Parts: sequence; C-alpha cells; structure tokens
Amino acid sequence: MAVATGGGELFPAVDKCDAPSSSFRGGHTVVSDLEGTLLRSRSAFPYYALVAFETGGVPRLVLLLLLAPLAAALCHAVSEAAGVRVLVFAATAGARLSDIESAARAVLPKFYAGDVHPGAWRVFAACGRRWVVTATPRVMAEPFLRDYLGADAVAGTELASWRGRATGLVDARRGVLVGQRKAEALREMVGDDVQMPEIGLGGRRSDYVFMSLCKEAYLVPQEPAEAVLADKLPKPIVFHDGRLVQRPTPLVALLTVVWFPIGFLLACVRIAAGALLPMPWLYVACRALGVRVVVRGAPPPRADRAEGRTGVLFACSHRTLLDAIFLSIALGRSVAAVTYSLSRLSEFLSPIRTVRLTRHRATDAAAIKDLLAEDDLVICPEGTTCREPFLLRFSALFAELTDDIVPVATECRMSMFHGTTARGWKGMDPFYFFMNPFPEYTITFLNKLPAELTYGGGRKCSSHDVANYVQRLIASTLSYECTSFTRKDKYRALAGNDGIVAAETANGK
Repeated sequence: MAVATGGGELFPAVDKCDAPSSSFRGGHTVVSDLEGTLLRSRSAFPYYALVAFETGGVPRLVLLLLLAPLAAALCHAVSEAAGVRVLVFAATAGARLSDIESAARAVLPKFYAGDVHPGAWRVFAACGRRWVVTATPRVMAEPFLRDYLGADAVAGTELASWRGRATGLVDARRGVLVGQRKAEALREMVGDDVQMPEIGLGGRRSDYVFMSLCKEAYLVPQEPAEAVLADKLPKPIVFHDGRLVQRPTPLVALLTVVWFPIGFLLACVRIAAGALLPMPWLYVACRALGVRVVVRGAPPPRADRAEGRTGVLFACSHRTLLDAIFLSIALGRSVAAVTYSLSRLSEFLSPIRTVRLTRHRATDAAAIKDLLAEDDLVICPEGTTCREPFLLRFSALFAELTDDIVPVATECRMSMFHGTTARGWKGMDPFYFFMNPFPEYTITFLNKLPAELTYGGGRKCSSHDVANYVQRLIASTLSYECTSFTRKDKYRALAGNDGIVAAETANGK
C-alpha cells in the first residue's frame, strides 16, 4: 500500500518498512511525529483535557470544551497551527509550569501508553536513535517519550511563561511545530551532523516536509489498529496519578463536567450515611446508594476476649484509604485501622477508629501491640496505594507483632474518578471515590496463616519471609504482580518527595 502526496510523490505505508523488532536497524536514526503516528489517535484533545483538569479542575476543563470547536474550525479553515494555539491557551493559560510538568510526568504517561500505534512502534523501537518532532507542547510529551518509549530527543512546541506561569501563548521564535517548522526543528536536532535520519514517520500532510528530509519515509494510515500491549513497551506503568479514569475524549469530558456537581452531592450523601449509620446497616445502605460491596471467602469471627486472645490482624492490599472501612462493612462491625499521614478531614469523617503511626519502628510496634490487645486491627503493609495490578513491597513489621494474621485481598472499581492521589489533597479522596456513579469494592478473606508460616511458628520464619509470603498470596488471588517498589519510590516518581508530610498539615499518604 502506498499513499500519494499532493505533489505526486509516493510514501509507502509503515507496514512496508522492513525494520523488524530486532536490531536490524540498530545503527539508524528514526524521527517521528506523535499524534496520528506514534499514537493511534490524531486528536490531541484528550491530553490537553488531562492537563486542563489537573491544573485547573472543572472550570478549566469547561473552558477547553468551549474553545475546542473553535480550535477544530481554525484547524480546517485556517491552519493546523492556529487550532493548536487555541488548545494550548485553553489548557495552560495561567497554570503554574510546575503543575503542567507534574501532570506530564505523573498523569499523561498512563494515557499515552494506551494509545501507542503498533506499526509505528515496530519501526521506532527497531532503530538505535529515536527522535520525535511534534506540535504538542514539549513539556507535555517529553516525559513519556523519553522514559517509556526510549526517545533520545524530543522537539515540540515551547510554551511562553511569565513568573513561573504559562501565559497560554507559545514561544514567539519557534511557534507551533507544524509543517515547515517541524523541518526546521529537525535540522536543529541534526545540527552540524550533515547526516539526516534514515527513517521518517508521519501521519498527515503537514508532516511531508520533514519526512522528505529523511532517506526513507513512511506514512501511518488512518486505519483502526489495536494499541501496543503494555507489556510490549520498554517500561511498564506502575505508578500514575490524576483523578480521571477514562481517556477524556470530548464526549467523556462533557459527561464529566455535567456529572461533577451531581456526583459531589451524591458523594456527600454516601459519606454522611457512612458516618451516621451503625456499621451493621452500612452493607444495605451501600447497596441502596449504588455502592456495590462484594464479599468473598469466610470472614473470621471476632476473637473471644474471655479467653484472653489478642485480636486478629487483617493484612490488606492497599487500593484506597477506604480499604479498612469496606473491610469493616464486610465484617458487619467496626475494625480499627492504622494509617500514615491521613488528612484530618478523612479522620473526622471516618466511621471507624483510625490511629496514626509515626514511621518510628519501636513506637509504631508498641502502638500496634496495644491495639491488638484491645481488638482486631486492619493494616496495609504496602504503606501506600497502587492503582495498577501490582503489589508494592510489604513492610515486615506486622509479621513480628502477632501470629494471628488473616490476609485480605481488596479490589475496587471506579468508572469516572480515581479515589487516590499522590499530588493532590488526600482529604478529597473519599469524595472522588464516592462521586463515581456505581463504585464497587471486592473484599476477599483468605485463610488465616498456619502457625508454621508465621514469625513465631515452628519453622521460625523471618518477618520478611512472612511479609513476602503474604504479598505473594494476595497477588496470586488478585492476579497481580509482586514488586519491590516502596512508598518512597511511588512518591519520588509522582510527586518528587518521599510522601512524608507534617502531621499538622497532613495531606499525603
């Protein structure tokens, strides 16, 4: 298949390129466009919408939706660059550059990774040097392209700024990288090296100029294609942030804006019910309010205090800060939970007892022992939440404090909003979870650990052995993958800190 340009030249389709997934072209340089080429979608609207929502919430998303038709009209009637300028203005005007950079690092990669074109990726991955030229602002695209696709250089539209905030305009010298400006950017990337890239990849007529500079050029046809599977990319997406679950196409973005006030009122009702009703009633109340709670396995009975037994320690996978609450709903009784840096608002609204830990090992161990002496206890050994099908490393402290351990696998489903955040205010996490039209929590109680597999058992397992065993047990139940990543790894990747905040201003976890 070949595609003819307006000037009569022929660019073959990308499937005609003989670059295999091996190192056959390992010594070659490839330069590619982004939207409609490396990505299947030719519309950049979803990515601007993500930046808009993360930097300015619903008001900025509304502005983007209002201006999107103007951007589309200008793109068709005037120029592609004019349309891009409108989208850039709507998504970034007045936003802090640090917030845009944070969204690009922590939010966009998840959505970019689900949109990689298989044909373009086959050629792009086979080359030794990988360059990208795109009309998308460089600050938005570069983190994903470098960290997850192995790009060596990225040229994109540069944002104009003033005192650390984006003005909504683009750099006056370079402008929007479309057509001739892409070719100029490519020449700058080549520099003194007279050797132009061996392969050029594009997806629209405005790419023909830079493609013609390459020794070979291939077009990515506008045909439906399945995205590259996540495990085929160089690096998996383990950590990501942001509130939106679905890729915000114009229709999804519109539905999000319309639903937001309705969802917030619904969340307030659901949270009020949880705070005011007795725990045994909450299972029925959740079902009546559209929150599905699925209980699997056999919940253990409450410890008989007359026999002098200590409480059971429920070791849970950590999906949201509501894990312990839904475990209590599944049991039909309140079970205390230990937390790190929980927001004061969440503590106030919680229908169960929460106890703050200090991250000082001896102090925390003493606090957990005291709580177990009183009753059952919930603990999440990961120390922080993870959204993807991975389990972070389990802290071994819990295994040293009791042999009465019941592993619990928790899962949750959200259709519109994520109920966790690393960069935002943790106090809003319960609201965002309950703003979903029909959220779902699944609590799976596994068998109590046998004595020989506990820290004080006959085999004298180390606490790390016990923690690793519990992690693997829960992972196999959920079909998740175990990792050695920790809370620090997550927060360094998403927020640029260790995830520790002062207690009096706690808003992270």
